Amino acid sequence: MDTFVINLQKCSIHDGPGIRSTVFFKGCPLKCVWCHNPESQAYSREVLYNEEKCSRCEACIKVCPHGAIYKDDEKVCLNFEKCDQCETCLDYCINNAREIAGTVYTAKELVDELYKDRMFYEESGGGVTLSGGEVMAQDMDYIIDVARRCKGKGFHLAIDTCGFAKTENYENILEYADLFLYDMKLIDNEKHIKFTGKSNELILKNLGFLSNNKANINIRIPLIVGVNVDDDNLEVKKMIEFLKPLNIKAVSLLPYHNIGKHKYSRLYKTYEGEEFEKPSDEKMEEIKDLFEQNNFDTKIGG
Repeated sequence: MDTFVINLQKCSIHDGPGIRSTVFFKGCPLKCVWCHNPESQAYSREVLYNEEKCSRCEACIKVCPHGAIYKDDEKVCLNFEKCDQCETCLDYCINNAREIAGTVYTAKELVDELYKDRMFYEESGGGVTLSGGEVMAQDMDYIIDVARRCKGKGFHLAIDTCGFAKTENYENILEYADLFLYDMKLIDNEKHIKFTGKSNELILKNLGFLSNNKANINIRIPLIVGVNVDDDNLEVKKMIEFLKPLNIKAVSLLPYHNIGKHKYSRLYKTYEGEEFEKPSDEKMEEIKDLFEQNNFDTKIGG
């Protein structure tokens, strides 16, 4: 199975220390309702359609060799079962209203591209972050090859993970990873299933495994009113109790945002997080204080 990259984000300052290049891989086992990168969820390539750019010229309908594009009530639609991402429609779209999410690199090609920014890493104490989707649920032979090449170039390597992958995958990458940016969304398992589609048992198990093996871990918690934020901070307090015995010092609190909302229509999907809210600044400070009272090095953002 091919491993697809959806973005190489250069000069990132939010995915680990210093200035970094973040590689976003395509495919994730979780389906978080608030996901701001819906194009990262599927493991296959996808066509993205920007309705605002479309002039309804119907050129894409005429040239599609599979009859996958059609018009319905003045809207240009896509039959996903017929589409094989051949890119013919892209060649004939004069307004660039269509694009393909998912590019294949060999491990060498990818690391050679990352090497171009080595001066930024060296000057800032930065490096490379492998993210997603979910990097740890990809073809691990490929990911280990990328990690090994990064370390061979002397790059600081961070792994940004939701934790839902085989434990052996984390065991195999331990020797290459300088830092794990580890997402924690909920302790309550029923809520975790409701909002992400998966149990959190494997996630918590893998976090314990990394802690026991003295990995450098930065916990990252997306905070969303009605999901894991309430008046009494019950879910937050459960997280703190779970984390206290572990080998973890750093925690990043990430207030909810919906800046990826517009991407859903480009995938012919509906954003289901309309009712979610960002915690107030006061609530964010209150939660930050709770973590700091329990000796966690805590920051808001990043």
